Amino acid sequence: MNKDVEVSQKTPRQPTLLVALIPVVFLVGALWVAVVYLRDYGLSTHIPLIFGAVVAAVVSLALGNKWKDIEAGIVKGISLAMNAILILLVIGFLVATWIQAGIVPTMIAYGLDLLSPAVFLPAACVICSLVSLATGSSWSTAATVGIALIGVGEGLDIPRPMVAGAIISGAYFGDKMSPLSDTTNLAPAMAGARLFDHIRHMVYTTGPSLVISLVIFVIMGWGREGALDTTRVDVIRSAIDTGFTVHPTLLLPPLLVIAMVVLRLPALPALIGGSVLGGILAWAVQGVHPGDILVAAYEGVTVATGNELVDALLSRGGLKSMFSTVALIICALSFGGVMEHSGMLATIARAILRLASGVGGLVTATLVTCMGMNVIASDQYLAIVVPGRMYREAYEQKGLAPRNLSRVLEDAGTLTSVLIPWNTCGAFMIATLDLEPWTYVPFCFLCLINPLISAFYGFTGITMMKLDK
Repeated sequence: MNKDVEVSQKTPRQPTLLVALIPVVFLVGALWVAVVYLRDYGLSTHIPLIFGAVVAAVVSLALGNKWKDIEAGIVKGISLAMNAILILLVIGFLVATWIQAGIVPTMIAYGLDLLSPAVFLPAACVICSLVSLATGSSWSTAATVGIALIGVGEGLDIPRPMVAGAIISGAYFGDKMSPLSDTTNLAPAMAGARLFDHIRHMVYTTGPSLVISLVIFVIMGWGREGALDTTRVDVIRSAIDTGFTVHPTLLLPPLLVIAMVVLRLPALPALIGGSVLGGILAWAVQGVHPGDILVAAYEGVTVATGNELVDALLSRGGLKSMFSTVALIICALSFGGVMEHSGMLATIARAILRLASGVGGLVTATLVTCMGMNVIASDQYLAIVVPGRMYREAYEQKGLAPRNLSRVLEDAGTLTSVLIPWNTCGAFMIATLDLEPWTYVPFCFLCLINPLISAFYGFTGITMMKLDK
């Protein structure tokens, strides 16, 4: 009898929903203070996440969990993302070599050549898609090419929010589909999917969303007249031509990476191969010394074309550029690891899934949770990490492949972040493109349409891949 009592005392208690929400509420409050209240200080979200993990650990200890078990949960949580972390580090290397080789500048230059007054809005969307695909960053795209396109749109007398919608739709398409993007690597890590499987699976939702968006932009821009002032765009194009050799053969490495995605090759060796090829082209085509290539692989590239926009867009890459993102992922996964090990994430997930039934209900619950995290936590990383850890087991129980969850995480977690003015993504776009809050949201068609297509697939079962038996 005494042994039974001793065992029961050592068994951790299962958290109630109210208890499970304590760390979440604290984290939301801490993030609000850092992102909104103290926004003038430019604080990162790393520290609030660490404090959130501390509070989660305290609650877990109060539930009877031992520290060594909590620590094991943290390590397990971080280990789930080790493949993504390795890929991110390689991507830092790849971005640096591709810029030095002129690959990224060539993609941007050819994209800018697509600009036409007859189809300005869809052309702006496609240009931003290409630039974002090449750089893996929607923020850099909007802050450089996006600003130039805003000026062109004003020359055509197109309302700024409308132009911003085209820029944001294109930038987020590229960010979502690029293997160079941090969120594109984070989502499959949380869901347990492989990177290239994840990218291929997103084509089913993001592809139709882009096509529909482009059709709407064509209709909206039809018959508009005005002077096409491409002064800013021409300056960017001229700076690229001055600083780099632009040639169609430099499109070969991106095409090879796309071929590797189609052929289902592992992401890590494919990206390493692309990095090495970029380094060879930087030496052979641009005349960069091998020593400078190796330095940039770690430190990043510093471009000096004389044009501030081009220099800001192309001065990036290197292993060091990924350290902050890797640290943020580790902080977020530490919080998620404690929440998962203590059963708090499972408790919250069960409460939400009581309102959902079937695959359609599960997908909708995931979409709504991602959107909710973007609203209350103001951070797209948490909008991917927390729902990813919450619903991973639920997708397995439904017999769904991990790539379904990773796709849904991006369909809502990545794409709706920019629609929230107080989210870091929304705030950045508002400040960068000089917008009024909410005015641009109705024109971000890709970000609005994609979650609806994702929910439709969930209820119909279209493209919902089953687990391999």
